Amino acid sequence: MKSSKKNSVAVRDFAVTSMFAAVIFLLAFTPIGFINFGVMKATIVHIPVIIGSITLGPARGALLGALFGLTSLINAHINPSFMSFAFSPIIPIPGSAEGGGNILALLVCFGPRVLVGVVPYYTNKLLSSSRRTIRLISLSAAGVAGSMTNTLLVMHLIFFIFKDACAAALNIPEAAVYSFVIGVIIGNGIPEAIAAGVFVPAVCHALLAYRRNAR
Repeated sequence: MKSSKKNSVAVRDFAVTSMFAAVIFLLAFTPIGFINFGVMKATIVHIPVIIGSITLGPARGALLGALFGLTSLINAHINPSFMSFAFSPIIPIPGSAEGGGNILALLVCFGPRVLVGVVPYYTNKLLSSSRRTIRLISLSAAGVAGSMTNTLLVMHLIFFIFKDACAAALNIPEAAVYSFVIGVIIGNGIPEAIAAGVFVPAVCHALLAYRRNAR
């Protein structure tokens, strides 16, 4: 009986993980997933990753984050922006004498997205409480933390790895590149974090209650 229940939980978790994966790909390849502003793209694809992290744990969350990274890599080719070279190792770097890409683009593309699937779980675990109001606050904080993990790491990795290329792509002085980074963090990152802070607790609270009752 115990083995049967354990297998049932594993099957259910696999089904839920597959559902989150499907949502990630659906969002990523429709206009609402990655909103192209020409220079950079805003996204809501991080939200199902964050929800998956909190409800399924950091291992499955990291897997969902890797799928998020994969969609970024694909989107860099099928729906490019000025900064797509920072998300693909084969897109030519602006201003590069060699004319090729940079393998470190994979770090930008996948590293922060994997952590989006890990940070929210531990943030919620650290802040969670048995009282409903506090639990909702901890879920909201986990959503914001996951979203800002993505924005802050992606933009700072781009700055440190592709500073020269950013200046060339945007036709701005190198000294102005960090101002561009801060502008994206404020213009894209804060609205994305607010969206995560609102939607994550609304969905997670119901999912966590369902999982507790189903055990």
